[in-house]
Amino acid sequence: MKVSAEKADNQKMILTIEVPAEELTKAMTTACKQLSNRVNIPGFRKGHVPEQILIRNIGERAVLDEAFDIIAQKSFDEALIEQKIEPVDRPQIEVVTLEKGKDVVFKATLTPKPEVTLGEYKGLKIDLEVKDVTDEQVDEQIENIRKHHAKMVDAPEGSAVEKDNFVTLDFLGKVDDKPFQGGEAKDYPLQVGSGHFIEGFEDQLIGMKVGEEKDVKVKFPEEYHEKSLAGKDAIFHCKINSIKVQQLPELDDAFAAKATSYKTVNEMKKGLRENLAKSAQMQAETDRRNKALDTICASAKVDIPEVMIENRINGMINELAASLESNGMSMDQYLQYSKKSIDELRKAYREEAAKTVKIDLVLEAVAKAEDLRVENKEIDAEVAMMAMRYGSTPKEIAKVIKKNGYFTHLLATVGRKKAAQFIMDNLQK
Repeated sequence: MKVSAEKADNQKMILTIEVPAEELTKAMTTACKQLSNRVNIPGFRKGHVPEQILIRNIGERAVLDEAFDIIAQKSFDEALIEQKIEPVDRPQIEVVTLEKGKDVVFKATLTPKPEVTLGEYKGLKIDLEVKDVTDEQVDEQIENIRKHHAKMVDAPEGSAVEKDNFVTLDFLGKVDDKPFQGGEAKDYPLQVGSGHFIEGFEDQLIGMKVGEEKDVKVKFPEEYHEKSLAGKDAIFHCKINSIKVQQLPELDDAFAAKATSYKTVNEMKKGLRENLAKSAQMQAETDRRNKALDTICASAKVDIPEVMIENRINGMINELAASLESNGMSMDQYLQYSKKSIDELRKAYREEAAKTVKIDLVLEAVAKAEDLRVENKEIDAEVAMMAMRYGSTPKEIAKVIKKNGYFTHLLATVGRKKAAQFIMDNLQK
């Protein structure tokens, strides 16, 4: 087999691959056996059609095409190894010569993984900045616990709607003095200030009392998902049916014992402060790691192919879709709720995608420069972590990885983590 490589436009490369004619002859024999199991020829059982009879019925071109499929992937993989190329996209195949008795010649256009020129990545000085826990943070944690155990009670008679109150209301919306679909509801529950309604709607409810009616004037956003309403002025006739407020439990030892694992308020405050301190330490370590990676990436030089960024965006959107599905929401529903198109979502993800691609490439370059090898025990540890994350067993996760061909991806992930740890271990003390 002969292989030649040449650079093309847009960071692509063209491999010209020549396979000896004898390899095509062998592949044609195999192709005939495969095809004879799939075609029906009168007078012959499937899998028992003589080669010449098969060719006479389906044509030599069909056999040649099948033979090409057999030898192309194998020879392409061998060419990548010979040229030491790792592609980041699927190749575009162009057949140049495919004739019986002649060498097979085809071209594969692909995008190779780019080379990274590393800057300084050892001995960096990145300070660990741990923020002190404040009394306000502890108080906020306590208030959150109290709110979690709060009761909803009717506001005192004569009370007016305030921000954060929970109300039920009737409303009828009109555009151009005509009701529109979805613009009417009875006893609709709403927390005032939650931002669930059109901008300005909830603010105009403040000050209303139970039984009071009022026209609320708003304007639909220009980018509103319902095109017939986008940019239109609307009037909602509203009536407040009830106002409820949160009744927080008393902050005493009895509450602490009932709502937490602590026996007294003082123990609760101490425990919460310790937990906040641990979180602050972990956050500081994460920030230090991110700063180190940002510093190394800033000094590294790499020309990232567009396809790598697009692939990462695709991955991020697929992860979002899976997360939404697990919570009972479709991607279309999410886009409507967020008032974004899929193109706008891809654009919003682009900067983060480009950054993470560069970090991955830089970490892989560090691993290569330092000859960091992934050991079996490290792979086992990663599989165990994945099992904990997904509520499964390491054995089941290993089966999924093998079934879907994810081992190479797993190996790369562990390798990058090892490189990141190497960087952190080599920061200035």
